[in-house]
Amino acid sequence: MFARLKEDIACILERDPAARSSWEVLTCYPGLHALAMHRWANACWRRGWHWSGRFISHVARFLTGIEIHPGATVGKRVFIDHGMGVVVGETAEIGDECTIYQGVTLGGTSTVKGAKRHPTLGRGVIVGANAQVLGGFTVGDGARVGSNAVVVKAVPAGATAVGNPARVIEAQADAKREALAAKLGFSAYGVTQGDDPVSQAMKGLIDNAAGHEHQIALLWQTIASLSGANKPDCVPTDAQKGEHFDAVGLSKLVK
Repeated sequence: MFARLKEDIACILERDPAARSSWEVLTCYPGLHALAMHRWANACWRRGWHWSGRFISHVARFLTGIEIHPGATVGKRVFIDHGMGVVVGETAEIGDECTIYQGVTLGGTSTVKGAKRHPTLGRGVIVGANAQVLGGFTVGDGARVGSNAVVVKAVPAGATAVGNPARVIEAQADAKREALAAKLGFSAYGVTQGDDPVSQAMKGLIDNAAGHEHQIALLWQTIASLSGANKPDCVPTDAQKGEHFDAVGLSKLVK
């Protein structure tokens, strides 16, 4: 018990720059308190003392604002940051070293008793603030769920899910991913700049349009130079000989 508690405190000190000491974490972090009480509730639940487990869970919710069903499975070194409004369902499974922010729901979409109704988070998953992960599927190891995302299907290991409904961005090659991770460090709230696939698609279209305008301008300039002074009518007066497409300005709008 004390070894698990020590691990939990260490992982919070590692991931939260606002944490100044072990004593502060032990006394002032509701995510730590919720997880400690969940272990008691889960122990009761596994022994068939269902009312006792639910009552401990209810007290933990009252004290911390975090509701974890006593039947849920929670791994080691899990960090629930801030935590207010977090809801974890009965058949949910949270892997080791996961990070969950405030307002997250690991919920179910089925009413069939005994079925796997809630998601499974693999090792090292980050779930951003107010994200909703709904259903009995798996979010793979090292995946990230962006803030306010609504995930209703499986997320591959190492991928990122953003948006409503969530769109999945596949992981890059191992070498590139490791280089990016080394550069960025821990990804707070499950998102980094450039994760949104819609924004990336729009930027790609803008770059493509800017390239086309550049080529058109070059073509008309070439035609004008080849036509010479004796054939001025070969080039229309409204021909685009310069570039006026504001690619930079449009790109800023979709950041």
